[in-house]
Amino acid sequence: MKGYRSFVFFTALVLSCVLFAGCESYQEKRAKLTDTEKRGRIIISADESFKPVVDAQVAVYESNNPGTTIAVQYKPEAECLKDLLNDSIRMIIATRKASPAEEKFLTDSLLVGPVQLTVARDAVAVIVHPGAPDSLFTMNELKAVLTGKFKKNLIPVFDGVQATSTVRFIVDSVLHDEALTPKAMAASTSEEVINYVATHPDAVGFIGVSWIGNKDDGNQLSFLKKVRIAQLESTDTEGSYVLPVQLNIYMKRYPMVRDLVYILKEKHKGLGNGFADFMSGQIGQLIFRRAYLVPTQKKFTLRPVQLRDE
Repeated sequence: MKGYRSFVFFTALVLSCVLFAGCESYQEKRAKLTDTEKRGRIIISADESFKPVVDAQVAVYESNNPGTTIAVQYKPEAECLKDLLNDSIRMIIATRKASPAEEKFLTDSLLVGPVQLTVARDAVAVIVHPGAPDSLFTMNELKAVLTGKFKKNLIPVFDGVQATSTVRFIVDSVLHDEALTPKAMAASTSEEVINYVATHPDAVGFIGVSWIGNKDDGNQLSFLKKVRIAQLESTDTEGSYVLPVQLNIYMKRYPMVRDLVYILKEKHKGLGNGFADFMSGQIGQLIFRRAYLVPTQKKFTLRPVQLRDE
C-alpha cells in the first residue's frame, strides 16, 4: 500500500511538471502576438471621404502609443467593403455596417465574427463656386441638378461616379429610382472636387463635411476661400435653409446625414481592438467633435455655430 501511494504521488508530480511546463502565462502569450493594443502594425482601409478625421484619429492614437503603426489605405467605399474578405486588412471604416450575408460569409470564410459600431455621424456637403448665384437648394431642386433637369445647366461633381459612399448615398437617398445625369463629373479625391468647383462656376460638388466643416483646420479654411457651402432646405421647417453644422446633423435638420462605422475583424485582442476602443472612447469621440462631426458614443454639449462659407 505504501508503495502504491508513492507511485501515485510520483505520477501526480510528473504530470504536474508536464502541465506547468506546457502552460504559458498571460504575459508570455501576449508577448508572442504580432500586435497588441500598445504595439505592432496593422493595415486598415477607410472611405476616402473620411480621410481628414481618420488621419486625426490615427495621429493621436499613435502619439499616445509610440510602439504602434496604423497604416490606412483610403479607397472608395465599395473597395473598402471588398476588404472585408481580405485577411490582411484588420478593419474597415465606411458609412454602413456589414450586412447579415456579409457577416455570415466572414464567419464562414475567415472564422471571425465582425465587431461593428457607429462612432460618429457626418453629412454630405454641397459646394458651389464663390460667384454662383444659386446657393440655396430644396431637395427637389438638388434632385433636378443630379438628374440634369434643373432650370440651369449645373454639373454635379463627385469623388468618382461609382463605388464611392457619396455616390451611393445620393443614389439611395436622393435619386431613388431616377438615374444620375450623364453630365456628372468624377474627380479622384474630395480635394480635387473642391478644386474643380473652385474653377468652374457651373459645377456643384458633393463631399463629406469632414473635408470642409472644421473651421479650426488651416487646410479647410483655405478650401472655404475657394468655394461656398450651399444651404439645403431644413427637414423640419419649409422655407428654412440650413448648413451641415453639428447641431443640424445631430437634430437631422440637415437632410443629408450619414453614419461613420467601423467594422473590425480581429481574431485576438490586438491593435485593431485598441484603435476601435479609442475611437468610441472619450478622446476619440472628442476628436470627432472637434472635426465638427457628431459623436455617437459619448454625449457632448452642442451649441449653434455658423459655418463659414467665405
